[in-house]
Amino acid sequence: MSNELIKPQTLKGFRDYLPEAMLAREHLMEIARRIYRSYGFSPIDTPALEYAEILLGKGGDESDKQLFRFTDQGDRDVAMRFDLTIPFARFAAQNIGALGTPFKRYHIGTVWRAEKPQKGRYREFMQCDFDSIGTEANASDIETLMVIYDLMEALGFSAFTIRVNHRQLLNGLLDKLGLLEKSTGVLRALDKLPKIGRRMVIDEMTQSVGISAESAEQVLNFAGLSGTPDQILDEVEKLIAGNERGMEGVAKLRELFSVCRQSGLNEQRLALDVSIARGLDYYTGTIYETFLTELPGIGSVCSGGRYDNLAGLFTKEKLPGVGASLGLDRLLAAMEELGLVQNTGIGGQVMIAMFDETRLGDYMRLSRQLRRSGISTEVYPLARKVQKQLQYANRKRFRAAVIAGSQEFERGVWTVKDLESGTQTEVTDAELPAFLHRILSH
Repeated sequence: MSNELIKPQTLKGFRDYLPEAMLAREHLMEIARRIYRSYGFSPIDTPALEYAEILLGKGGDESDKQLFRFTDQGDRDVAMRFDLTIPFARFAAQNIGALGTPFKRYHIGTVWRAEKPQKGRYREFMQCDFDSIGTEANASDIETLMVIYDLMEALGFSAFTIRVNHRQLLNGLLDKLGLLEKSTGVLRALDKLPKIGRRMVIDEMTQSVGISAESAEQVLNFAGLSGTPDQILDEVEKLIAGNERGMEGVAKLRELFSVCRQSGLNEQRLALDVSIARGLDYYTGTIYETFLTELPGIGSVCSGGRYDNLAGLFTKEKLPGVGASLGLDRLLAAMEELGLVQNTGIGGQVMIAMFDETRLGDYMRLSRQLRRSGISTEVYPLARKVQKQLQYANRKRFRAAVIAGSQEFERGVWTVKDLESGTQTEVTDAELPAFLHRILSH
């Protein structure tokens, strides 16, 4: 057997998370869970692996190319989930009889896409999804936007914009132009507009999708409409007048922006953007993309939309749905750049120093007493020099250290060192929890 060491390295596009990074991620997930639950969403989980046929063709050609797909030991054709929505549609088709409708779920889990790694984007990443399934009500579409809004505020952002569109607006125009059968190709090309620009989108529409340059210009002019939501919708109505599908989308968006105003959402954070197409094929109605005003280049940090036919691939029961996904890792990269990640330390709140290993029972008894009072506490495991133990406490950013040697035990007191101010105070056993809570509250 070779004694040569294996080089420790991570795969390209994947990464390890050190404690500080993991604490920041968990903090975001805790906020997401709190917001989702406040709206009545329930948690679920699904397997990382699905039969390949479950995932193939559901997100478009690009998603198929990015699948991590292989044959397992049972010779089954399987793939790792590339998002949480497709597995949810499969899950709903199997379980909706027991769950009832409408069913509101959230799911925080890892997904995999074999795409080119870049800043804030990895091949393995976490999504924080929430969805309502089993209802076509516009109230669910409006609630989805409100969840995104409350989530961004709870995460500490004030400068953000939720851009909203409705797939039926552009479909209404394409219907009038006699191009509805080419809508998938047009939408995919339009979705690339921010990345490749107007000229190249027109080229793709004419050369790859097969529509005329005149029609491509009309689509791009439509997508370029600007103004307040009401102003844009007035223009859209003129362009698609008489098209029932398109007018239904207009009515739903008018109601969405009206209800948001009545509910007190800041209108400066909401925008109607008819250029948003969302590249995934399964969207059918309202769509959402959320951008940070200070970091527009990082892309959308929370996206989603309505998908009325997705579960129909797995069941004859009609299960329309709507939801969105928070891009956890992309959002964390943005928060780090903006200095919004809280540096909470990687240890507990209080460290109990070890001076006399024969008094281990006393140290452990105290640690349990403090934890029961709501203070996270760590006992240093060895009787080392106090300076070494305090260096450890400072490195892990504990807020206070509790110290007791033979003299303190004789007098029945503990010495508390405030690791921020450097002050030391002797406190009795009974007074200790309340004293530490006062330090931690500052």
